[in-house]
Amino acid sequence: MTADFSLKGKVVLITGATSGIGRRQALALAQAGAAVVLVGRREARLRETVAEIEAVGARAASLSVDLTDRGRLPELAGRAMVPFGSIDVLINAAGVNLRQPVEEITLESWDTTLNLNLAVPFFLARELVPAMKVNDWGRIINIASLQSSRAFSNGLAYGASKGGICQLTRAMAEAWSRHGINCNAIAPGFFPTELTAPVYEDPDQLDKLAAQTAIGRNGELSDLDGLTVFLASPASDYLTGQVIHLDGGFTAK
Repeated sequence: MTADFSLKGKVVLITGATSGIGRRQALALAQAGAAVVLVGRREARLRETVAEIEAVGARAASLSVDLTDRGRLPELAGRAMVPFGSIDVLINAAGVNLRQPVEEITLESWDTTLNLNLAVPFFLARELVPAMKVNDWGRIINIASLQSSRAFSNGLAYGASKGGICQLTRAMAEAWSRHGINCNAIAPGFFPTELTAPVYEDPDQLDKLAAQTAIGRNGELSDLDGLTVFLASPASDYLTGQVIHLDGGFTAK
């Protein structure tokens, strides 16, 4: 029997879908047959991505929401089910990295980072889990980081939030996998996104980072496609509670 990578009939909700990793994942999952609901703050960018997905015959809808207001997450969960029905797959790709030196971290910036990167993935997932339980099937995919396990300069708050994502993923798996809801995380290496723009502006630094990988290059957004589809599909039925480093072997060296 061959593995089932099809997402036909599945509905996916993706936060942070206006750019970078979230946007690329939306395109990949739509190509695999899913109907996708895109969540972000920038309406124009959302509309562009919806149009791109619909142009290839797939289904997409968008919701412009400020995720930092956790009180709106129940409303978001309800609205997300309107276009195509209940959500089968949640991808928590929204995130922020303020890149502050330790001395400049404030209570406000700490709360901003930990709220969006760690609290929102949990509270949004918890809103969507009841419908997944009814279907005895679901997927939650979190986005971890190299900083989940390694320290980078000016990344203390971000690293703390991404370290927390690893444990959150395991705890979600323990709580919900018995109901058919698998929870895993992708820990990307260096990819060209808005969050990594400061890194990509320094060619010498980019070359050094590429040299630290086993493969010898930094990531391209297309490298996300296969793992994203696998984790969202029935092919990953027996995989849960795992953090998978998609980093070209950066953490292997």
